[in-house]
Amino acid sequence: MNYAVLTQRDNTNLHWRIFCECAQDRNVIFYYEGYFSQTIIAAVSDAVKMRTEQVGAANTTRRKLFSSFIEMTQNIIHYSVDAYVTQDNRQFNNEVRHGSICISTQAGRFYLHCANPVNAAVAHQLQQKLEHLRSLTIDDIKREYKRTLRSETPDDSKGAGLGLLTVARDASAPLEFEFTPIENSDHMLFYLKATI
Repeated sequence: MNYAVLTQRDNTNLHWRIFCECAQDRNVIFYYEGYFSQTIIAAVSDAVKMRTEQVGAANTTRRKLFSSFIEMTQNIIHYSVDAYVTQDNRQFNNEVRHGSICISTQAGRFYLHCANPVNAAVAHQLQQKLEHLRSLTIDDIKREYKRTLRSETPDDSKGAGLGLLTVARDASAPLEFEFTPIENSDHMLFYLKATI
């Protein structure tokens, strides 16, 4: 491919074709990047349900995919520093945040990827939680999930403290994550991958 052709601004059709071919090559069955609110999550959830059924995922796999999808998108709303402010923010409970989520499949496995910008303090908290989860066995994760379900919500949690535990419980491999500094910013790009 000629790089000079790719960088031409008026080459929208070519860029779109390359994006579609790349998504097809990587067996992407769902992708969304933009602002998330509870209303948007509810709307795209129907698309995720339909797509996972369409590609023939088993019922148990579909349940785990959907549950992890909800938790990962909730994390975007809770932790993304890129907030969309509207004049009628109360309608969205002041929670419209930017991020992206992707579901792909390969050799009978499904992969959920999500990314969003976070501040340094949140990056530190998430890193500690994820490193702890990666040190646990699946039985340990299930025990901790049940214990957390019965306990009170931690002060530093915006949910019930179950989000990452739910994703780790439903995953068939340790969660993968990365924090990448964002150029000209104090924030980090948080990337999380779950294998189902």
